[in-house]
Amino acid sequence: MQSYLQVKNVSKTFTGVKALDRVSLDVARGEVLAVAGENGAGKSTLMKIMTGVYQPDAGGEIWIDGVQVAHLSGTAHARQLGVCIIYQELSVVDNLSIADNIFLSRERANRLGFLRRREMHEATRALLATLGLQLDPATRVGDLSVGQKQMVEIAKALSTDSRILIMDEPTASLSHHEATVLKRTIRKLRADGIGIIYISHRLEEIFDLADRVTVLRDGTSVATLPIGQLDRSRLVRLMVDREHADLYGAYRCHATTRVALEAKGLTQKRESAQGAKVRDCSFRVHEGEIVGFFGLIGAGRTELMEMVFGLRPHHGTIEIGGRKVDIRNPRAAIASGLGFVTEDRKKDGLVLGMNIRENFSLTHLDDYAHLRFVNRRSETSGCKTFFDRLGIRARSVEQTSGDLSGGNQQKVVIAKWVARAPKVLIVDEPTRGIDIAAKADVHRLLQELASRGMAVIVVSSDLPEVLAISDRVIVVRSGTIVAELGREQADQHSVMEAAAA
Repeated sequence: MQSYLQVKNVSKTFTGVKALDRVSLDVARGEVLAVAGENGAGKSTLMKIMTGVYQPDAGGEIWIDGVQVAHLSGTAHARQLGVCIIYQELSVVDNLSIADNIFLSRERANRLGFLRRREMHEATRALLATLGLQLDPATRVGDLSVGQKQMVEIAKALSTDSRILIMDEPTASLSHHEATVLKRTIRKLRADGIGIIYISHRLEEIFDLADRVTVLRDGTSVATLPIGQLDRSRLVRLMVDREHADLYGAYRCHATTRVALEAKGLTQKRESAQGAKVRDCSFRVHEGEIVGFFGLIGAGRTELMEMVFGLRPHHGTIEIGGRKVDIRNPRAAIASGLGFVTEDRKKDGLVLGMNIRENFSLTHLDDYAHLRFVNRRSETSGCKTFFDRLGIRARSVEQTSGDLSGGNQQKVVIAKWVARAPKVLIVDEPTRGIDIAAKADVHRLLQELASRGMAVIVVSSDLPEVLAISDRVIVVRSGTIVAELGREQADQHSVMEAAAA
């Protein structure tokens, strides 16, 4: 198969740090090439070079359709040459229609400057049909599901005659059904001659979709192999230079008989704009126990935890350590001994413009303050302890949090709550969008916290993760708890059957 897009010996240096070192990659039309590697391995930098966002250092080459491209001036130039990217954080405009999004900045107009809306709608309808979608082109994009928005992005790429489509963590925010639809769409695009570069930390997706895999590690390309020459263990070893079994410690249960948190009859006072209304939910978590909450997207898992943490008004009672507490806001939740690692680390977990040290101390600044003055030396020392303990990869604790990889950002969010030593720690989607080694670090930390007597609640849409780490699994569907399974009873079939019934 002849390559349509090639990069040869591409390097990229930022202020003395080499993000890429002579990396090569190629993809043909009608092929799915997976790009795998840890956070910080150089995947994002490479994608930005291939789409003209970054310029490579001297010496590297980019070839598109057999012609060397001396200079990619930006994403619009790359799109003209048939290379388009769909980022993990979608770039659709919610208050515009589907058709307006697809033809944004390329609107079709007559000689008087009036839009040819009927023509744009007909073209949009035809594009959507190729993806198996029957949506009204006039529909406001903000009214679509995340999966449908992603399809709009794909349709937009196809409208520019893309021959190579780069997808960055495309299923990270999708439900199980939406991810299945997307995979079906990718297979159809491949059959239609579109080349796909597929970036994902979910190894099962790589083995399900890819024809070949390119592995990056520490800014270098260590291997490109047909999928048939790989298994999970070998792929992990190439990514992290360690065996898969070495990443995760052996499972141990540390649960005691002492109840750390008990919720009784929690019911949401008002309907939420998204997700199910939570009603009559009761559960308990013991000291030293890790309880996994699983449910499909929209089941009400996050809403339930936000009620526990005082982010949503509710009826019902909450007890911490056998004592009834009145949690009406996060301040009261924190004072009662709760911590909450939120689902969206960038929106709710971090102040991206602040450095690691400043983010770390936000939850317990009083520990470092005296007479309203912050002891920076003490704050730095406390931060460095967790910096080393969690293996945060950064230049120093003074590095801006927004410049970190996703996995390291997640570790900072977890560190700031762990440092406060809550009685109960809630972690919502703790490993979304982070690599397998960082995921193993997070799992080990949660197990360590449980061994010290902390109660841990893990909310995740990643069923293998829930099954691997939990002592008990609680299944949420349509805003209610529908099943509670011990570790011995919980398997993929039983949990999914309860979640999707």
